[in-house]
Amino acid sequence: MAEFNEVSGEYVVIKALENGVTIIGLTRGRDTKFHHSEKLDKGEVMIAQFTQHTSAIKIRGRAEIMSKHGTVRTDE
Repeated sequence: MAEFNEVSGEYVVIKALENGVTIIGLTRGRDTKFHHSEKLDKGEVMIAQFTQHTSAIKIRGRAEIMSKHGTVRTDE
């Protein structure tokens, strides 16, 4: 059961409001590094999760981000 708890972090839903939205996962630990990136086109949706490896998610471009805390849009 310990393995499940390590990756059962919070989810966020990211919806691209324009073509070319970039989503970048950042690592945990002493040094924060990029570990994964994705590009979304307008209307595409990605579900991302905070895990033992991912401590932050950076989003470039116009997008709507939905989580249990509410909905946020990037500036236009």
